[in-house]
Amino acid sequence: MRELKSARRGVAKGKAKSAVIFVHGYGADGADLLGLADPLQPHLPQTAFYSPDAPEPCSGNPFGRQWFSIPWLDGSSEEDQRRGLLAAAVDLNAFVDQVLADEGLPPEALALVGFSQGAMMSLHIAPRRDRAIGGVVAISGRLLVPDLLEAETKVKPPILLVHGDQDPVVPFEDMNLAGNALVAAGFETFGHVMEGGGHGISQDGLGVTLQFLKERLPG
Repeated sequence: MRELKSARRGVAKGKAKSAVIFVHGYGADGADLLGLADPLQPHLPQTAFYSPDAPEPCSGNPFGRQWFSIPWLDGSSEEDQRRGLLAAAVDLNAFVDQVLADEGLPPEALALVGFSQGAMMSLHIAPRRDRAIGGVVAISGRLLVPDLLEAETKVKPPILLVHGDQDPVVPFEDMNLAGNALVAAGFETFGHVMEGGGHGISQDGLGVTLQFLKERLPG
């Protein structure tokens, strides 16, 4: 297991009633998403915000990080990708556990907000944890190994899928595929289309994310 490093923003240590962990995309790092804490914090004043760096240097971007390799981008093998995903899942789960312990919070007081590869990671680990977290926001991502979802699901946190309908990186159709699989497996699933949006987070996407978090996190 590799220890993930993260800065922290939000309410003072020891005062948090909830926590949000941003999970960044391929080739980025934790700082790429931690800035989202600034517009969210006034509306979630008792929340601690984290955004860890992924555990590996990015094969496709030497200045960024990756949760796992992407064969069609970096020339890795399918086995490399699978092994990387499983190892990163252990790392991210351990980071979630550490945040809960450090902040003195129960799992239901924490949410994951993932973008792109970070959304894939968030959707992968949340159903497989022993206790359900407060929710998952998956932006511009996809559901990995959907055929294993029902068999490996332990808990069913509420999930919000957000995707731009003009996304050139992760096809918009992946939102429908994920939504259908999650609903079929019994998850409370919500969706928001960022109309005209590409591979990014629009103001309306951030707005529905905030509303989802406010409705599900204490404080």
